[in-house]
Amino acid sequence: MDIEIGDATFTKKPSILEEIAYRDTWGKGADSFIAMIYERLVLMRDLLAQDGSIYVHCDWRVNSFLRLALDEVFHNFVAEIAWKKLRSAKSQSAHFSNLKDSIFVYSKSAQPFFVPQFVPKDEKLLETHYRHLEPETGRRYNLADFTQDGPGPARNFGGKILDPPPGKHWIWSQERVDEGMNDGMIIFSKNGVPYVKRYFDSNEGTRVGDIWDDINPVNQVAKERVDYPTQKPEALLERIIKASSNEGDIVADFFCGSGTTAAVAERLGRKWIVTDLGKFAVHTTRKRLIGVQRGLKADNKSYRAFEILNLGKYERQHYIGLNDDLREEEKRQQLEEKGKAFIALILRAYKAEGITGFAAFHGKKAGRMVVVGPVNLPVTRLFVEEIILECRQKHITRVDLLAFDFEMGLFPNILEDARAKGIDIAPKYIPAEVFDKRAIEKNQVVFHDVAAIEVKPHVRKNSIAIELTDFSVHHSQGSIATAEESLKNGGNRIVIERGQIVKVAKDKNGIITREVLTRHWTDWIDYWAVDFDFESKREIIRARNEATGEFDEVWTGDYVFENEWQSFRTKKDRTLELTSVFHESPPGRRKVAVKVVDIFGNDTMKVVEVGI
Repeated sequence: MDIEIGDATFTKKPSILEEIAYRDTWGKGADSFIAMIYERLVLMRDLLAQDGSIYVHCDWRVNSFLRLALDEVFHNFVAEIAWKKLRSAKSQSAHFSNLKDSIFVYSKSAQPFFVPQFVPKDEKLLETHYRHLEPETGRRYNLADFTQDGPGPARNFGGKILDPPPGKHWIWSQERVDEGMNDGMIIFSKNGVPYVKRYFDSNEGTRVGDIWDDINPVNQVAKERVDYPTQKPEALLERIIKASSNEGDIVADFFCGSGTTAAVAERLGRKWIVTDLGKFAVHTTRKRLIGVQRGLKADNKSYRAFEILNLGKYERQHYIGLNDDLREEEKRQQLEEKGKAFIALILRAYKAEGITGFAAFHGKKAGRMVVVGPVNLPVTRLFVEEIILECRQKHITRVDLLAFDFEMGLFPNILEDARAKGIDIAPKYIPAEVFDKRAIEKNQVVFHDVAAIEVKPHVRKNSIAIELTDFSVHHSQGSIATAEESLKNGGNRIVIERGQIVKVAKDKNGIITREVLTRHWTDWIDYWAVDFDFESKREIIRARNEATGEFDEVWTGDYVFENEWQSFRTKKDRTLELTSVFHESPPGRRKVAVKVVDIFGNDTMKVVEVGI
């Protein structure tokens, strides 16, 4: 993923969790992909409405495998659409250039909902195809064939009985023929052959088939472009959504990428659910949807609020490579051994001492207990609550929590809950270097604190405004020293080290220069938002009641962050407002939440109490 920083471009590496998911998808080539997609197709089939359709986009590499999986899961094949994604063949191709992708369409039932789509009529057709002029009305028309393949009976055309040509049948019933004769819609040639009159102004256009060559890919200067590698054109999704749904229907995309499906669905008045593993994809979609909402608001059209919810847990053994040929007991033992090895690796890199006899804790260092988060999923609120519970039971007050990732919106609420109970929890990111033995031996592994936000509330009569005063990050990707060693003369590389993005360059004479690209803390920020009354909306989920078997509404203990004001950078406008507008609030004390999303899609939140 390329990210613009000033005039330079930085290539963001995937997170550990994204790498694990990618390995699971493609680790064994097409076999891994089919195993992954098959499970998800089964889930999608169960979620699909009885009259719903599924559109699956792929290229030549997996289309044959995917077709077999779709046949087995859905049975009801509808179409294979060929989308011409490139305008012309590549001159450097050794064989026939690949210009198209496949879009497979399947349905849950034999009668899916479908609305035919049309390519708009071309005005040029007036001269070439609609040459006849109706004197009474001035309308242009052409004469269309009155027959189709397949035998059929004769028809009475105004008292004249006519048989269709051999092997053909008249396209209209006798009743419709009678209406056409009365309305003047049937015209006879000099040879007495009937034709149907087709008016240009009543022509809906050309009905769309299974070859789509009229939708261009997103080009470099397109207004909709968001610089996401797999971005699809909005026109493509618009045709799909219009063909298989009505306004108010639900559209789902479980690999949403740049958020095109959600953006188009929102604009077309559909409800939507979209998911993605990547934080950058989620953040790109968020910004795009806010842009759609602003556009709808400017046009005095209605739009819906949306929420960003967190990913559920993966099955652990699915991601850390258990041998599927083992019996269940052997799998359990292998899982336990791999889990111990993983924790030992992290503790060694963190220079902590391993301990036993605890449910949540794995080690200790400098008077603080150490917890290692799971390898294959973000640390969740429930995970931290279990740590707090054991701390209270065993009178532990200081904890370091190490993890590859933390679920969105986890901080600072859970840390404040812990502090209220006398427990200091310090969350830290596990760097990718923990898997590099040489980095551990050279003491190059640094566990970074999560980002921190500083804000300043401004109170004026019955209103509150929030000023963003600082944002500190501690990300690392790559090493300046390693870049300097590996660079060739005339080359350059961008790395992140201890919260600074640095461009390392080596000129033709081998002289090395360093340029810090993040000159100010605001350079890290891509988006920030304010919820002026954070605890006004509890996060409620539906959970099964084990006693009754019914689903009850349960409070998770957290609150829903509502974007009541936001400022973010766009491709065209890179400026960022650092003080919100004043927001009217009733007298009293309330908690105000501030959320910041950095240029990599990581979000951080701070809650402050403000009184009026």
